[in-house]
Amino acid sequence: MLIIYIYCCETTITKRNKSQRSHPDISKEEALCECWLPTKIRTRAAYYPASASMEGIAGSILLLCLISLTNANSSPEITQLVYNVCEDTPKDQPAFTIAASDPDGDPLTYTLSGIDASNFRVEASTGVVYVARDLDRETSVLLSLVATVSDGVNQRNGDLSIILGDDNDNPPIFERPSYDTSVPENIPVGTTLFQASASDADTGTAGIVTYAIDEVIPNDGFSLFSIVRETGVVTLSKPLNYTSLSTYYRLKINASDGGGRCHYTDTVYQSRVVYSFVTVEDVPDLDPEFIGIPYVGSVRENSPVDTFVLKVTAVDQDRGVNDAIVYSIEESSEAGLFKISSSDGVISVQSGIDREVIGDTVTLTVKGTESKENIHGVRASVTTTVQINILDDNDNGPMFYKCGDSGEDCVTATEFTGEILEHSLGSINIGMTVKDLDKISNTQLILEGEDKAVFSVEPQFTTIDSIVQIMIRQPENLDFEKKQQMILQVTAVDQDDPTFSSTAQVTINIKDGNDNSPTFEQDTYKLNVPEHSPIGTELDTITADDPDTMDKGNLTYKLFPDSILPYFDVESRTGRVYVKSQELLDRELRSLYTATLQARDSDGKPGSTVLEITLTDINDQPPVMNRDSYVAFIREGQELEVIIEATDGDEPNTPNSQIVYDIVSSTYSKNFTIDRDTGVLTNSIELDREAVDPELGGEINLVVTATDQGEPQRSTSVTVTINVQDINDNTPKFFAPSYKFSVKEGEKGAFVGSVEAQDLDQTAEFNRISFSIVDGSFGNFIIRTSAATTGFIGNITVDPDIELDYEKGPTKFSMKVDAADLEQKKATVTVDVDVLDVNDERPEFKPIASMTVKENTTVVEAVGIFKAEDKDGDHSLVFELESVKCRCNNSLDFCDWFVLDPNGEVRVNPKVTVDYEKCHQAIVEAQVVDIYTEKGYNNSATTGLMVINIEDINDNAPEFIFSDSQVFVVVSESASKGTSVAGVTATDRDSGINSQIEFKVTDVKFQNTNNQISNKGALFEAVTTQQNDRYVGIIQSTQTLDLTLKGKYLVTVSATDPGGLSSSTVLDIFTVDESYKVELRFANNQIEVEKKLTEIRRALMTATKAAVEIVALRPYSEPSRATDKTIVVAYFVYANGTALTSVQVEIMLSDPEHFPKLIELGLDNIGTAPEEEKTVDTVKYVLLGIVAGLVIVLLVLTTSLLCTRRNYRRKLKAAKAAESASSMNYDNQKNGLMLPGTNKYTMEGANPVLNLNIDTAIELEESSSDDDKHSHLSFKSDDSRSETLNFGHQKEDEDSEPPMYVEPLDAALAQQKKSTDNPLMGYSNPVFDTTDL
Repeated sequence: MLIIYIYCCETTITKRNKSQRSHPDISKEEALCECWLPTKIRTRAAYYPASASMEGIAGSILLLCLISLTNANSSPEITQLVYNVCEDTPKDQPAFTIAASDPDGDPLTYTLSGIDASNFRVEASTGVVYVARDLDRETSVLLSLVATVSDGVNQRNGDLSIILGDDNDNPPIFERPSYDTSVPENIPVGTTLFQASASDADTGTAGIVTYAIDEVIPNDGFSLFSIVRETGVVTLSKPLNYTSLSTYYRLKINASDGGGRCHYTDTVYQSRVVYSFVTVEDVPDLDPEFIGIPYVGSVRENSPVDTFVLKVTAVDQDRGVNDAIVYSIEESSEAGLFKISSSDGVISVQSGIDREVIGDTVTLTVKGTESKENIHGVRASVTTTVQINILDDNDNGPMFYKCGDSGEDCVTATEFTGEILEHSLGSINIGMTVKDLDKISNTQLILEGEDKAVFSVEPQFTTIDSIVQIMIRQPENLDFEKKQQMILQVTAVDQDDPTFSSTAQVTINIKDGNDNSPTFEQDTYKLNVPEHSPIGTELDTITADDPDTMDKGNLTYKLFPDSILPYFDVESRTGRVYVKSQELLDRELRSLYTATLQARDSDGKPGSTVLEITLTDINDQPPVMNRDSYVAFIREGQELEVIIEATDGDEPNTPNSQIVYDIVSSTYSKNFTIDRDTGVLTNSIELDREAVDPELGGEINLVVTATDQGEPQRSTSVTVTINVQDINDNTPKFFAPSYKFSVKEGEKGAFVGSVEAQDLDQTAEFNRISFSIVDGSFGNFIIRTSAATTGFIGNITVDPDIELDYEKGPTKFSMKVDAADLEQKKATVTVDVDVLDVNDERPEFKPIASMTVKENTTVVEAVGIFKAEDKDGDHSLVFELESVKCRCNNSLDFCDWFVLDPNGEVRVNPKVTVDYEKCHQAIVEAQVVDIYTEKGYNNSATTGLMVINIEDINDNAPEFIFSDSQVFVVVSESASKGTSVAGVTATDRDSGINSQIEFKVTDVKFQNTNNQISNKGALFEAVTTQQNDRYVGIIQSTQTLDLTLKGKYLVTVSATDPGGLSSSTVLDIFTVDESYKVELRFANNQIEVEKKLTEIRRALMTATKAAVEIVALRPYSEPSRATDKTIVVAYFVYANGTALTSVQVEIMLSDPEHFPKLIELGLDNIGTAPEEEKTVDTVKYVLLGIVAGLVIVLLVLTTSLLCTRRNYRRKLKAAKAAESASSMNYDNQKNGLMLPGTNKYTMEGANPVLNLNIDTAIELEESSSDDDKHSHLSFKSDDSRSETLNFGHQKEDEDSEPPMYVEPLDAALAQQKKSTDNPLMGYSNPVFDTTDL
């Protein structure tokens, strides 16, 4: 067989740059040409470089490479295309062997190609494939190779699939670097704090992650937390307490996989840890308390308004909350005198204080109330008592007072009056008291006036409140006939300050003697009063007269004899005669009374007159019936007449004793009438015993009233019993016009049916009925009579001796039945009886498909129907409900959502509501009964089941889920477009698409610190996400926030489901403006600070107990030099929205407990507050500047001289070193000699100085000390003062001469110039740095 291979080769010759050592893509040894076969087999043809004169020539050469003759040979075959390899198989270890065979038995050679061939190498002669480099299943599970097997003549390609087996080479990776959270101290036990979540890229048990808490700091908090091993959910196991326990905890959480292995036999386990800082937030659960109690202060009377008295202080025991206290005065023993500052508790004078009015002490009840509500929704408060002592001033003079008999109820007065009988001795009581309201007094009393010689005043001196008396010194001058009145003046003078004095006028009235008796105008007074008048009713006021002056208005009155006093009495001072007893004044018992009225004067001299008192009648007696009751007997149909009589004890022939009669309305009262004046009772219609309720036995009870015509009317009543006697005036009547019954065959004495009849007569002798079959029975039936509740009943049965036969007949009977009373009054009825066949088959249910009902449905139609069949021709099926069970949360419980009609129709129970959210399925179980079954069971053998699926509807609006401790704070500077500032959570009790929720921000307002509200437009937006069955709305900013705003954003967020049902809530997002920005300086560069940023943030949080928001990092620059320090710009914010100022942060970070840790992390300085500008002494600083300038000039001149000399020496040494080095070859440099004046050995590469053309004849005058400033070499350095040295390459020698020696450093620098991977890489010479000035 002749096989011809034709190879086509196209070769391209490219131009080589002079700087290149060879052509691109062509090796030193040969150039390649690519040849194509019709079978797409490629080979290489050798190409040797042309001369330099052929550069730039491109051409194509078509060669006939080979024509050969060969024998026929079978191709080898690859028998296995899929292999399993462990990803942890070490390099150069066998992975698998290519399974191939050749039918001819020729030796085979193996090669690999394809996109993944670089991972393996194959031993050409054996087909053993070795791992060429590390494998990674997580990068690619399936590798593809093309295996080529050749027998020398033919070759066969096979696509191999390499499945990598998993090794546990990946540890669990946490989704977050830390799980820091803040929780209120009152969070319930069992609450989920957070969920630590880690993933493992491995598979199988190696990819199963379990969680554990390895450590809790402080250690005593280990029992407070627990973690679910499978899910990483961290929950609270015991209560937290901000006051008695720690305020933060650090949890070390471990995530471990289940271990795995593949190539090796040992199981490998991987784990990772993550830390969580749990910050405990204080909540307002403690009442405030006053400190420094008890509070006692003093203030002088008449102190000006706003005079400071004392200060009370209350503090919030919730130290982490530290709520502001609002002070108020709740009670005061004297209102309006003092006030308290609501903010600082300073008590001061509010109005004028007069000790003489309010006393020596004022007691206040002061209340301290927290400005915000506590966890119970109220503002906690505490009270304390404050005592204020009032200091006295001498600001009152002595004054005269009139006081009561007890010395109290004193009022100021300037006029006093006293009485004295003529020629009397002793003192005159004028009711005068002298008082000086000051605490200490010294008062003198002086008597003045025309008659002052007749009297004297006592006391004449006093230091306390004293009663002033006028003493009689000359009683002989008290003569009524000469002078009836004397006027005196009493003056009280304050001896400590005589300007304080007061004068009172005293009038002394001289009294006359008593020598006359009282007299009345009439000897007899006639008085009238109605009987039973109320106590206190006035009959008349009768007074007497006495000419003595002392008896004017001083007469007293009394009634005689004493036997009149139970009925009447007189007021002793006024003479008013009144009724004393209402019950005893009864005209019917006594109508006239006589009494004596006596008057006495002040000396007991009497005078009297006679009183005749007549009682007038009132209507106080009700009529009285002559009999207790009336009874009458009458046969139905006869006339009735009964006379009712009554009397009245009031005065005859008056309306009070006039009587009228009436019948009280009742069931049968309309059947009777009564004469109003005579009381004759008669029937108005014919009486019928059957019209009376049978339970009454013919007895009718009427109530007849007798009423007088007085005011008010009085009445009485009596019962009249009328017995209506029965007569036989009714014929029996059947309840139905005819009867139809049926009876089963073959039953002796079987009950057929009952007929009922009634005789309306109400007595047994007239209404008793007996039944009899008079026709149509043919001896087959009998009837028995018995009494029924109403009337009588006749029970028809088959004769006990006869058995009916349906097959023999007859099958129908028509009988006549009579009902007769004792007097043989009869009624007849027809009774039809059908003989029935026997029914003995049980009914059965038909299959029922499941039904669907929408929740909340109110349909009255049937939602489904049970169907059954009975093989008996004559049947009647009735369906009975066995049970209704609802499937709620995958369990079946009894419910009452559906009812079953007897015809098998299932309906929704109208009394309950079908709710999908409670149960999604109901199962109705029913039984069917054949009520016609005669023998055997009448119900189905099995019950019927109907499955009713409840279909959900959109009947629930989304519900927001709130947290009592949820406070949102945004740092305005760190918020940009897309920044999450808050979050809301909502659920919808509906299912499926009806439970989906979409959040939307509907309104944004801003409330500043002055409570002014403004609209902010679309400043925020809501992004909806889903977490299990809850939807979370992330509130994001749509633009950069204003840094200057102070207050809070009021963001209205709505949650809407697909059905349009929605609810909304308003979020308070507190802002932290730029005034709270704090700048911290760290002694590390920015890269190192970024590495430690998490640890720095935790340390700051621990020190300040606040959340730390780091908004920027920037290098710290000083005007004089560059530094590696970094500025961290941060905000310190508490969960309640308050933030710390720079001063507050500095105080907290300076705490010895936290400061060492921050120093360890590199904290160098905390931004200080701006200092107050000071006045600059310009002249002073100008003089200091001139002196400093002269010193600097002197130092510069000295330094320049020294540096010039030293620079000369260094350059001379460098020149010599260059000359010496230029004479050395490459082999000499390997000896490791050190280059003079450098820090590099020749074995590490030559010093850059060796490649510089240094002129050894350097003039000292041309050198400068600035040359020493660049003592290191750097490339692309960002230091502007560093000198960048670029070295060019010499042109390659195109001749065939041997290449010249190339300095290794020169080659490295050339490569550095080409490289762009690290443009900031530099090289420095530390020796030059240390020798630099």
